[in-house]
Parts: sequence; C-alpha cells; structure tokens
Amino acid sequence: MAKKKAFALRINEEMLKAIEKWAADEFRSTNGQIEWMLHQSLKHAKREPKKKAEDN
Repeated sequence: MAKKKAFALRINEEMLKAIEKWAADEFRSTNGQIEWMLHQSLKHAKREPKKKAEDN
C-alpha cells in the first residue's frame, strides 16, 4: 500500500458541504471522496502516478 501523507487543505464552505453530501451519497468519508475525486481527475488528465513494484 502506498504511504499516505497528511496535509491541511483550505476549501470554501459551500464546496466542502457539496463534497460532504456527495461522499454521504457514495457511502465514503469526506477524505475518501476527495481522494477519489483527485484520482479521477489525474486519470482523466492521463497524469496518474506510475506504480512501483511494491504497490502491486
């Protein structure tokens, strides 16, 4: 499993509320939803990080 790093994120209140609702609709945590959204965005832009042998 890839190592995770914590960091602070500043986000406007309305956007956070929309993400929290979306996360609840998808049965995910807010953090999990943000991670999923970022992953989808990277995938769409063909910028996904390369997998290391230890991640397989």
